Amino acid sequence: MLTVLRTTWPLLLGIMLLMVGNGMQGTLLGIRGGIEGIGTFYMSLVMASYFGGFLAGSLTVPRLIGKVGHVRVFAALGSLISAILILYPAAPFWPVWALARFVIGFSFCGVYITAESWLNAGASNETRGRALSAYMIVQMLGIVGGQFLLNVGDPAGFVPFIIPSILVSLAFTPILLSTEPAPRFDSIKRMTFQRLFELSPLGCVGIFMMGGVFSALFGMASVWGSASGMNTREISAFVAAIYLGGLVFQYPVGKLSDRTDRRLLVLILAATGAVVVGGLILVQPGIWGLLFAAALIGGVANPVYSLLLAYTNDLLDAQDMAAASAGLLFINGIGSFAGPLVTGWLMAAIGLNGFWIYIGLLLAALAAYTGVRLSARRTAQPSSSFTVISPAASAFAVEAALDASQEDGPAGLNSGGPSDDPEGPLDKAA
Repeated sequence: MLTVLRTTWPLLLGIMLLMVGNGMQGTLLGIRGGIEGIGTFYMSLVMASYFGGFLAGSLTVPRLIGKVGHVRVFAALGSLISAILILYPAAPFWPVWALARFVIGFSFCGVYITAESWLNAGASNETRGRALSAYMIVQMLGIVGGQFLLNVGDPAGFVPFIIPSILVSLAFTPILLSTEPAPRFDSIKRMTFQRLFELSPLGCVGIFMMGGVFSALFGMASVWGSASGMNTREISAFVAAIYLGGLVFQYPVGKLSDRTDRRLLVLILAATGAVVVGGLILVQPGIWGLLFAAALIGGVANPVYSLLLAYTNDLLDAQDMAAASAGLLFINGIGSFAGPLVTGWLMAAIGLNGFWIYIGLLLAALAAYTGVRLSARRTAQPSSSFTVISPAASAFAVEAALDASQEDGPAGLNSGGPSDDPEGPLDKAA
Protein backbone atom coordinates (compact mmCIF):
# COMPACT_ATOMS: atom_id res chain seq x y z
CA MET A 1 0.00 0.00 0.00
CA LEU A 2 2.90 2.40 0.70
CA THR A 3 4.13 1.88 -2.86
CA VAL A 4 0.68 2.72 -4.17
CA LEU A 5 0.43 5.88 -2.05
CA ARG A 6 3.92 6.99 -3.09
CA THR A 7 3.05 6.86 -6.78
CA THR A 8 -0.60 7.96 -6.69
CA TRP A 9 -0.79 10.42 -3.79
CA PRO A 10 -1.23 13.54 -6.01
CA LEU A 11 -4.24 11.96 -7.68
CA LEU A 12 -5.69 10.62 -4.42
CA LEU A 13 -5.22 13.94 -2.61
CA GLY A 14 -6.82 15.80 -5.49
CA ILE A 15 -9.78 13.42 -5.58
CA MET A 16 -10.33 13.72 -1.83
CA LEU A 17 -10.48 17.52 -2.07
CA LEU A 18 -12.81 17.26 -5.05
CA MET A 19 -15.14 14.93 -3.18
CA VAL A 20 -15.20 17.26 -0.17
CA GLY A 21 -16.33 20.01 -2.53
CA ASN A 22 -18.85 17.82 -4.34
CA GLY A 23 -20.24 16.41 -1.10
CA MET A 24 -20.71 19.93 0.26
CA GLN A 25 -22.38 21.46 -2.77
CA GLY A 26 -25.07 18.81 -3.21
CA THR A 27 -26.26 18.96 0.40
CA LEU A 28 -25.78 22.73 0.64
CA LEU A 29 -28.10 23.36 -2.31
CA GLY A 30 -30.87 21.39 -0.64
CA ILE A 31 -30.54 23.55 2.49
CA ARG A 32 -30.23 26.82 0.58
CA GLY A 33 -33.22 25.92 -1.60
CA GLY A 34 -35.37 25.72 1.53
CA ILE A 35 -34.06 29.09 2.71
CA GLU A 36 -34.82 30.66 -0.69
CA GLY A 37 -38.34 29.20 -0.68
CA ILE A 38 -37.83 27.05 -3.78
CA GLY A 39 -40.51 24.36 -3.94
CA THR A 40 -39.76 20.67 -3.56
CA PHE A 41 -40.60 19.77 -7.16
CA TYR A 42 -38.40 22.55 -8.55
CA MET A 43 -35.56 21.41 -6.31
CA SER A 44 -36.02 17.90 -7.71
CA LEU A 45 -35.47 19.36 -11.19
CA VAL A 46 -32.29 21.01 -9.92
CA MET A 47 -31.03 17.77 -8.38
CA ALA A 48 -31.96 15.66 -11.41
CA SER A 49 -30.00 18.04 -13.65
CA TYR A 50 -26.76 16.89 -12.03
CA PHE A 51 -27.42 13.32 -13.07
CA GLY A 52 -28.48 14.45 -16.54
CA GLY A 53 -25.15 16.24 -16.92
CA PHE A 54 -23.33 13.21 -15.55
CA LEU A 55 -25.03 11.01 -18.15
CA ALA A 56 -24.13 13.42 -20.95
CA GLY A 57 -20.54 13.53 -19.75
CA SER A 58 -20.22 9.76 -19.83
CA LEU A 59 -20.99 9.86 -23.56
CA THR A 60 -18.88 12.83 -24.64
CA VAL A 61 -15.91 13.26 -22.28
CA PRO A 62 -14.01 10.12 -23.40
CA ARG A 63 -13.84 11.51 -26.96
CA LEU A 64 -12.74 14.88 -25.59
CA ILE A 65 -9.91 13.30 -23.60
CA GLY A 66 -8.85 11.34 -26.67
CA LYS A 67 -8.54 14.60 -28.63
CA VAL A 68 -6.90 17.01 -26.18
CA GLY A 69 -5.53 14.79 -23.38
CA HIS A 70 -6.03 14.25 -19.67
CA VAL A 71 -4.38 17.42 -18.38
CA ARG A 72 -6.32 19.92 -20.50
CA VAL A 73 -9.65 18.27 -19.77
CA PHE A 74 -8.83 18.19 -16.06
CA ALA A 75 -7.96 21.89 -15.96
CA ALA A 76 -10.92 23.03 -18.06
CA LEU A 77 -13.56 21.08 -16.16
CA GLY A 78 -12.05 22.05 -12.81
CA SER A 79 -12.32 25.73 -13.72
CA LEU A 80 -15.98 25.26 -14.65
CA ILE A 81 -16.78 23.55 -11.35
CA SER A 82 -15.04 26.21 -9.27
CA ALA A 83 -16.81 29.05 -11.09
CA ILE A 84 -20.28 27.52 -10.86
CA LEU A 85 -19.97 26.90 -7.11
CA ILE A 86 -19.68 30.68 -6.70
CA LEU A 87 -22.60 31.26 -9.08
CA TYR A 88 -25.13 29.41 -6.91
CA PRO A 89 -25.54 32.03 -4.14
CA ALA A 90 -25.25 34.90 -6.63
CA ALA A 91 -28.25 33.71 -8.67
CA PRO A 92 -30.63 31.78 -6.35
CA PHE A 93 -33.20 30.91 -9.01
CA TRP A 94 -34.10 27.31 -9.78
CA PRO A 95 -33.70 27.51 -13.61
CA VAL A 96 -30.18 28.94 -13.14
CA TRP A 97 -29.37 26.29 -10.56
CA ALA A 98 -30.70 23.52 -12.82
CA LEU A 99 -28.47 24.64 -15.69
CA ALA A 100 -25.51 25.04 -13.33
CA ARG A 101 -26.09 21.58 -11.84
CA PHE A 102 -26.16 20.09 -15.34
CA VAL A 103 -22.78 21.67 -16.11
CA ILE A 104 -21.37 20.57 -12.75
CA GLY A 105 -22.64 17.02 -13.29
CA PHE A 106 -21.01 16.98 -16.74
CA SER A 107 -17.79 18.37 -15.30
CA PHE A 108 -17.58 15.98 -12.37
CA CYS A 109 -18.25 13.05 -14.69
CA GLY A 110 -15.34 14.25 -16.82
CA VAL A 111 -13.13 14.62 -13.77
CA TYR A 112 -13.96 11.08 -12.61
CA ILE A 113 -13.36 9.60 -16.06
CA THR A 114 -10.06 11.43 -16.38
CA ALA A 115 -8.84 10.51 -12.89
CA GLU A 116 -10.02 6.91 -13.03
CA SER A 117 -8.65 6.21 -16.50
CA TRP A 118 -5.38 7.80 -15.38
CA LEU A 119 -5.33 5.64 -12.24
CA ASN A 120 -6.21 2.49 -14.16
CA ALA A 121 -3.63 3.00 -16.89
CA GLY A 122 -0.91 4.00 -14.43
CA ALA A 123 -1.33 1.04 -12.07
CA SER A 124 0.41 -2.27 -12.56
CA ASN A 125 -1.28 -5.64 -12.27
CA GLU A 126 0.24 -5.99 -8.81
CA THR A 127 -0.95 -2.61 -7.51
CA ARG A 128 -4.26 -2.05 -9.33
CA GLY A 129 -6.47 -3.59 -6.63
CA ARG A 130 -4.82 -1.63 -3.82
CA ALA A 131 -4.90 1.59 -5.83
CA LEU A 132 -8.61 1.17 -6.47
CA SER A 133 -9.32 0.43 -2.80
CA ALA A 134 -7.42 3.55 -1.75
CA TYR A 135 -9.31 5.57 -4.36
CA MET A 136 -12.74 4.41 -3.14
CA ILE A 137 -11.86 5.01 0.51
CA VAL A 138 -10.58 8.51 -0.28
CA GLN A 139 -13.78 9.25 -2.21
CA MET A 140 -16.02 8.23 0.67
CA LEU A 141 -13.97 10.06 3.30
CA GLY A 142 -14.04 13.21 1.19
CA ILE A 143 -17.83 13.14 0.85
CA VAL A 144 -18.33 12.53 4.58
CA GLY A 145 -15.85 15.27 5.46
CA GLY A 146 -17.75 17.67 3.23
CA GLN A 147 -20.92 17.16 5.28
CA PHE A 148 -19.25 18.38 8.45
CA LEU A 149 -17.84 21.47 6.71
CA LEU A 150 -21.44 22.52 6.05
CA ASN A 151 -21.52 23.79 9.62
CA VAL A 152 -18.88 26.43 8.84
CA GLY A 153 -20.72 29.63 8.04
CA ASP A 154 -24.35 30.54 7.46
CA PRO A 155 -25.92 28.57 4.55
CA ALA A 156 -27.87 31.72 3.70
CA GLY A 157 -24.60 33.51 2.93
CA PHE A 158 -21.63 33.05 0.58
CA VAL A 159 -19.00 31.41 2.81
CA PRO A 160 -20.26 27.80 2.56
CA PHE A 161 -20.18 28.11 -1.24
CA ILE A 162 -16.73 29.68 -1.31
CA ILE A 163 -15.21 26.79 0.68
CA PRO A 164 -15.98 24.04 -1.89
CA SER A 165 -14.91 26.37 -4.70
CA ILE A 166 -11.52 26.84 -3.04
CA LEU A 167 -11.17 23.12 -2.35
CA VAL A 168 -11.97 22.22 -5.96
CA SER A 169 -9.41 24.75 -7.20
CA LEU A 170 -6.77 23.38 -4.82
CA ALA A 171 -7.62 19.80 -5.82
CA PHE A 172 -6.05 20.21 -9.23
CA THR A 173 -2.74 21.60 -7.96
CA PRO A 174 -1.11 18.30 -6.87
CA ILE A 175 -2.46 16.52 -9.96
CA LEU A 176 -1.36 19.06 -12.55
CA LEU A 177 2.06 19.55 -10.92
CA SER A 178 2.71 15.81 -10.66
CA THR A 179 5.85 14.60 -12.41
CA GLU A 180 4.06 11.40 -13.47
CA PRO A 181 3.21 11.65 -17.17
CA ALA A 182 -0.40 11.20 -18.23
CA PRO A 183 -0.89 7.80 -19.87
CA ARG A 184 -2.29 7.14 -23.31
CA PHE A 185 -6.08 7.18 -23.25
CA ASP A 186 -8.01 4.09 -24.37
CA SER A 187 -11.78 4.24 -24.72
CA ILE A 188 -14.03 1.52 -23.34
CA LYS A 189 -15.81 -0.52 -25.99
CA ARG A 190 -19.61 -0.80 -25.85
CA MET A 191 -22.11 -3.67 -25.76
CA THR A 192 -25.66 -3.38 -27.09
CA PHE A 193 -28.36 -3.09 -24.43
CA GLN A 194 -30.27 -5.99 -25.99
CA ARG A 195 -27.24 -8.23 -25.63
CA LEU A 196 -26.64 -7.02 -22.10
CA PHE A 197 -30.24 -7.72 -21.06
CA GLU A 198 -30.09 -11.17 -22.65
CA LEU A 199 -27.03 -11.97 -20.55
CA SER A 200 -28.29 -10.55 -17.27
CA PRO A 201 -31.88 -9.31 -16.85
CA LEU A 202 -31.31 -8.89 -13.12
CA GLY A 203 -28.18 -6.82 -13.69
CA CYS A 204 -29.98 -4.40 -16.03
CA VAL A 205 -33.19 -4.07 -14.01
CA GLY A 206 -31.39 -3.97 -10.67
CA ILE A 207 -28.86 -1.34 -11.70
CA PHE A 208 -31.68 0.85 -13.07
CA MET A 209 -33.57 0.61 -9.79
CA MET A 210 -30.49 1.26 -7.69
CA GLY A 211 -29.74 4.34 -9.78
CA GLY A 212 -33.13 5.67 -8.68
CA VAL A 213 -32.43 4.79 -5.05
CA PHE A 214 -28.99 6.42 -4.99
CA SER A 215 -30.05 9.63 -6.70
CA ALA A 216 -32.99 9.96 -4.32
CA LEU A 217 -30.80 9.33 -1.27
CA PHE A 218 -27.86 11.48 -2.27
CA GLY A 219 -29.70 14.10 -4.32
CA MET A 220 -32.88 14.63 -2.33
CA ALA A 221 -31.89 13.77 1.26
CA SER A 222 -30.94 17.36 2.04
CA VAL A 223 -34.13 18.64 0.34
CA TRP A 224 -36.19 16.27 2.50
CA GLY A 225 -34.27 17.31 5.62
CA SER A 226 -34.79 21.00 4.92
CA ALA A 227 -38.51 20.51 4.26
CA SER A 228 -38.76 18.49 7.49
CA GLY A 229 -37.47 21.42 9.53
CA MET A 230 -34.06 19.94 10.34
CA ASN A 231 -31.22 22.39 10.98
CA THR A 232 -27.91 22.40 9.10
CA ARG A 233 -26.10 20.27 11.68
CA GLU A 234 -28.82 17.62 11.62
CA ILE A 235 -28.99 17.53 7.81
CA SER A 236 -25.22 17.19 7.50
CA ALA A 237 -25.22 14.33 10.04
CA PHE A 238 -28.14 12.66 8.22
CA VAL A 239 -26.37 12.68 4.83
CA ALA A 240 -23.04 11.65 6.40
CA ALA A 241 -24.74 8.68 8.09
CA ILE A 242 -25.90 7.37 4.70
CA TYR A 243 -22.35 7.43 3.35
CA LEU A 244 -20.77 6.03 6.51
CA GLY A 245 -23.21 3.13 6.53
CA GLY A 246 -22.24 2.35 2.95
CA LEU A 247 -18.55 2.42 3.81
CA VAL A 248 -18.92 0.09 6.81
CA PHE A 249 -21.21 -2.48 5.18
CA GLN A 250 -19.37 -2.90 1.86
CA TYR A 251 -16.54 -5.11 3.05
CA PRO A 252 -18.38 -7.70 5.21
CA VAL A 253 -21.03 -8.07 2.49
CA GLY A 254 -18.28 -8.45 -0.08
CA LYS A 255 -16.60 -11.24 1.89
CA LEU A 256 -19.90 -13.07 2.23
CA SER A 257 -20.77 -12.63 -1.47
CA ASP A 258 -17.72 -14.60 -2.58
CA ARG A 259 -19.04 -17.62 -0.64
CA THR A 260 -22.75 -17.59 -1.47
CA ASP A 261 -25.22 -16.76 -4.23
CA ARG A 262 -24.91 -13.03 -4.86
CA ARG A 263 -28.58 -12.83 -5.86
CA LEU A 264 -29.67 -14.14 -2.48
CA LEU A 265 -27.69 -11.35 -0.83
CA VAL A 266 -29.28 -8.79 -3.15
CA LEU A 267 -32.72 -10.08 -2.16
CA ILE A 268 -31.92 -10.01 1.58
CA LEU A 269 -30.36 -6.55 1.49
CA ALA A 270 -33.10 -5.01 -0.66
CA ALA A 271 -35.83 -6.54 1.49
CA THR A 272 -34.08 -5.34 4.65
CA GLY A 273 -33.85 -1.83 3.24
CA ALA A 274 -37.56 -1.87 2.36
CA VAL A 275 -38.45 -2.98 5.91
CA VAL A 276 -36.28 -0.23 7.46
CA VAL A 277 -37.90 2.38 5.22
CA GLY A 278 -41.35 1.07 6.16
CA GLY A 279 -40.41 1.39 9.82
CA LEU A 280 -39.34 4.99 9.30
CA ILE A 281 -42.70 5.85 7.74
CA LEU A 282 -44.70 4.18 10.52
CA VAL A 283 -42.64 5.13 13.58
CA GLN A 284 -41.12 8.50 12.56
CA PRO A 285 -38.25 8.36 15.09
CA GLY A 286 -36.27 11.24 16.52
CA ILE A 287 -32.95 12.43 15.15
CA TRP A 288 -30.88 9.57 16.61
CA GLY A 289 -33.27 6.95 15.33
CA LEU A 290 -33.23 8.66 11.93
CA LEU A 291 -29.43 8.63 11.81
CA PHE A 292 -29.34 4.94 12.68
CA ALA A 293 -31.91 4.14 10.01
CA ALA A 294 -30.04 6.28 7.46
CA ALA A 295 -26.84 4.35 8.16
CA LEU A 296 -28.70 1.06 7.70
CA ILE A 297 -30.28 2.17 4.42
CA GLY A 298 -26.96 3.46 3.09
CA GLY A 299 -25.28 0.28 4.30
CA VAL A 300 -27.84 -1.84 2.44
CA ALA A 301 -27.96 0.18 -0.77
CA ASN A 302 -24.22 0.59 -1.42
CA PRO A 303 -23.29 -3.11 -1.45
CA VAL A 304 -26.29 -3.98 -3.67
CA TYR A 305 -24.82 -1.84 -6.44
CA SER A 306 -21.47 -3.65 -6.28
CA LEU A 307 -23.20 -7.04 -5.94
CA LEU A 308 -25.20 -6.49 -9.13
CA LEU A 309 -22.05 -5.59 -11.06
CA ALA A 310 -20.22 -8.62 -9.67
CA TYR A 311 -23.12 -10.96 -10.44
CA THR A 312 -23.38 -9.72 -14.04
CA ASN A 313 -19.64 -10.15 -14.52
CA ASP A 314 -19.92 -13.75 -13.29
CA LEU A 315 -22.02 -14.43 -16.40
CA LEU A 316 -19.56 -12.88 -18.87
CA ASP A 317 -16.37 -13.77 -20.66
CA ALA A 318 -13.46 -11.72 -19.35
CA GLN A 319 -13.08 -9.74 -22.59
CA ASP A 320 -16.74 -8.60 -22.42
CA MET A 321 -16.72 -7.36 -18.83
CA ALA A 322 -15.59 -3.78 -19.44
CA ALA A 323 -18.09 -3.26 -22.27
CA ALA A 324 -20.94 -4.72 -20.22
CA SER A 325 -20.04 -2.56 -17.21
CA ALA A 326 -20.07 0.57 -19.38
CA GLY A 327 -23.59 -0.37 -20.47
CA LEU A 328 -24.70 -0.98 -16.90
CA LEU A 329 -23.33 2.39 -15.81
CA PHE A 330 -25.33 4.08 -18.58
CA ILE A 331 -28.49 2.29 -17.40
CA ASN A 332 -27.65 3.41 -13.86
CA GLY A 333 -27.39 6.98 -15.15
CA ILE A 334 -30.89 6.85 -16.63
CA GLY A 335 -32.29 5.58 -13.34
CA SER A 336 -30.36 8.27 -11.48
CA PHE A 337 -31.80 11.03 -13.63
CA ALA A 338 -35.36 9.80 -13.02
CA GLY A 339 -34.91 9.37 -9.26
CA PRO A 340 -35.06 12.99 -8.05
CA LEU A 341 -37.87 13.82 -10.49
CA VAL A 342 -40.14 11.04 -9.24
CA THR A 343 -39.19 11.72 -5.63
CA GLY A 344 -39.92 15.43 -5.97
CA TRP A 345 -43.27 14.74 -7.63
CA LEU A 346 -44.26 12.33 -4.86
CA MET A 347 -43.21 14.74 -2.11
CA ALA A 348 -45.24 17.50 -3.74
CA ALA A 349 -48.24 15.22 -4.25
CA ILE A 350 -48.47 13.27 -0.98
CA GLY A 351 -46.10 15.03 1.42
CA LEU A 352 -42.68 14.35 2.96
CA ASN A 353 -43.28 10.60 3.19
CA GLY A 354 -43.11 10.50 -0.59
CA PHE A 355 -39.31 10.52 -0.24
CA TRP A 356 -39.30 7.29 1.77
CA ILE A 357 -42.17 5.67 -0.12
CA TYR A 358 -40.27 5.99 -3.39
CA ILE A 359 -37.09 4.45 -1.94
CA GLY A 360 -39.02 1.71 -0.15
CA LEU A 361 -41.03 0.75 -3.26
CA LEU A 362 -37.89 0.49 -5.39
CA LEU A 363 -36.12 -1.69 -2.83
CA ALA A 364 -39.21 -3.91 -2.43
CA ALA A 365 -39.56 -4.21 -6.22
CA LEU A 366 -35.89 -5.17 -6.53
CA ALA A 367 -36.28 -7.83 -3.83
CA ALA A 368 -39.34 -9.25 -5.61
CA TYR A 369 -37.68 -9.29 -9.04
CA THR A 370 -34.56 -10.91 -7.59
CA GLY A 371 -36.75 -13.64 -6.15
CA VAL A 372 -38.19 -14.24 -9.62
CA ARG A 373 -34.71 -14.50 -11.14
CA LEU A 374 -33.60 -16.89 -8.40
CA SER A 375 -36.30 -19.30 -9.48
CA ALA A 376 -35.53 -18.85 -13.19
CA ARG A 377 -31.76 -19.38 -13.18
CA ARG A 378 -29.37 -21.37 -11.06
CA THR A 379 -26.30 -19.90 -9.45
CA ALA A 380 -23.51 -18.75 -11.77
CA GLN A 381 -19.99 -19.73 -10.77
CA PRO A 382 -18.17 -16.68 -9.35
CA SER A 383 -15.44 -15.82 -11.84
CA SER A 384 -14.08 -12.94 -9.77
CA SER A 385 -14.02 -11.66 -6.21
CA PHE A 386 -16.34 -8.92 -4.94
CA THR A 387 -14.89 -5.44 -5.43
CA VAL A 388 -16.19 -2.22 -3.88
CA ILE A 389 -17.44 0.18 -6.56
CA SER A 390 -18.89 3.64 -5.96
CA PRO A 391 -22.16 4.42 -7.76
CA ALA A 392 -20.43 7.55 -9.06
CA ALA A 393 -17.54 5.57 -10.57
CA SER A 394 -16.90 5.72 -14.30
CA ALA A 395 -16.39 2.74 -16.59
CA PHE A 396 -12.63 3.11 -16.15
CA ALA A 397 -12.79 2.56 -12.38
CA VAL A 398 -15.00 -0.46 -13.04
CA GLU A 399 -12.45 -1.76 -15.55
CA ALA A 400 -9.70 -1.43 -12.94
CA ALA A 401 -11.89 -3.24 -10.41
CA LEU A 402 -12.56 -6.04 -12.85
CA ASP A 403 -8.87 -6.49 -13.56
CA ALA A 404 -8.14 -6.66 -9.85
CA SER A 405 -11.04 -8.98 -9.05
CA GLN A 406 -10.03 -11.37 -11.82
CA GLU A 407 -6.58 -11.69 -10.29
CA ASP A 408 -8.07 -12.22 -6.81
CA GLY A 409 -10.90 -14.46 -8.00
CA PRO A 410 -11.80 -17.74 -6.32
CA ALA A 411 -9.11 -20.33 -6.81
CA GLY A 412 -9.72 -22.88 -9.48
CA LEU A 413 -12.34 -20.84 -11.32
CA ASN A 414 -11.72 -19.71 -14.88
CA SER A 415 -12.84 -16.26 -16.00
CA GLY A 416 -15.98 -16.41 -18.00
CA GLY A 417 -16.31 -20.16 -17.50
CA PRO A 418 -19.63 -21.86 -18.04
CA SER A 419 -22.16 -21.79 -15.25
CA ASP A 420 -24.43 -24.58 -14.16
CA ASP A 421 -27.41 -22.72 -15.57
CA PRO A 422 -29.73 -25.23 -17.23
CA GLU A 423 -30.47 -22.71 -19.96
CA GLY A 424 -27.12 -23.39 -21.55
CA PRO A 425 -23.70 -21.77 -21.91
CA LEU A 426 -22.85 -18.15 -21.41
CA ASP A 427 -24.09 -16.86 -24.75
CA LYS A 428 -27.61 -17.99 -23.90
CA ALA A 429 -30.64 -15.74 -23.79
CA ALA A 430 -31.71 -15.20 -20.19
